[in-house]
Amino acid sequence: MSATQKAQVFRSFGLDQLKMEERDIPRPGAGELLIQMKAASLNFRDLLMVAGQYNPKLKMPMVPCSDGVGVVQEVGPHCHRFKEGARVSPIFARGWHDGPAFREMLKSTHGGPLDGTLQQYMLVPEADVVSIPDYLTDEEAAAIPCAGLTAWSAVVEKGPVRPGEKLLILGTGGVSMFALQFGVLSGAEIIITSGNDEKLERAKTMGAHHTINYRDKPSWEKEVYRITGGRGVDHVIEVGGVGTLEKSIRSVRPGGSIYLIGVLAGKEAPLDLTPVLMQDIRIQGVVVGSRRAFENMNQALAVHKVRPVVDKVFSFEETTEAFAYLKSGSHFGKVCIRI
Repeated sequence: MSATQKAQVFRSFGLDQLKMEERDIPRPGAGELLIQMKAASLNFRDLLMVAGQYNPKLKMPMVPCSDGVGVVQEVGPHCHRFKEGARVSPIFARGWHDGPAFREMLKSTHGGPLDGTLQQYMLVPEADVVSIPDYLTDEEAAAIPCAGLTAWSAVVEKGPVRPGEKLLILGTGGVSMFALQFGVLSGAEIIITSGNDEKLERAKTMGAHHTINYRDKPSWEKEVYRITGGRGVDHVIEVGGVGTLEKSIRSVRPGGSIYLIGVLAGKEAPLDLTPVLMQDIRIQGVVVGSRRAFENMNQALAVHKVRPVVDKVFSFEETTEAFAYLKSGSHFGKVCIRI
């Protein structure tokens, strides 16, 4: 009789359809690792996936979440990079080891279409995991794979953001907080927005130089213009999508860059692209990053002892509550689940 594990599974769309189920624990084949998962973290993508708003044709049943950390429990034949007991994280897209993103990777991402990290044991090819810095807690480590690497890709890989340059960061969610931390490491002058003064004060303690409450100043692009002396910022971390993109375009200097990461404020809206053309503005989509970039980021984290911002940790049994908390937008940094 096979040993069993617990996993969070949805068989139809909706948060209320997320249920704990028992599954067999798989055995690793050649080149595979069996990982005992310790913690996972939630991304907005995971919420959209469970709700059916990311991929309406998703094949179910599905174990959600792309981000997590665990300990290698069993090593399959022909594995050479890791041994039992190593603490590792699966990468976002299997096979994406270096270089730019490619179409096939969209068919190999954890948390949809492949089963994700919200299970007690996870089978992953050895080539598709990275080691995690020792100083991080499990929850901090679980926060890194997507949110951390996406911010790293924008600030360091796609930028790079240079010392003294002006960096505008929208919001105080997971990607935004990592972007703030990497912006500080890069020596940037940082402006950050939020609709909550308490969150803005916390961002200041982390190194933000200027803060804007977009509820008090709905035309926040004018405040960016004022702060920068009419010049505009060099870089924008854009997590709102088209709902905020026009304001971001008005906030960036001619020749500046906007890193389009999220769609929190909507996917469709009228948009005037004339300033993009006339001012030579670059709009760069950012989709996480490769294994090589993940490893480089981990080295930087370890050198500077950067601690990811974990807002709240839920138990494995409280997974639905964790998703609801993420959906509320109350979080500052990452929402994690202890497995």
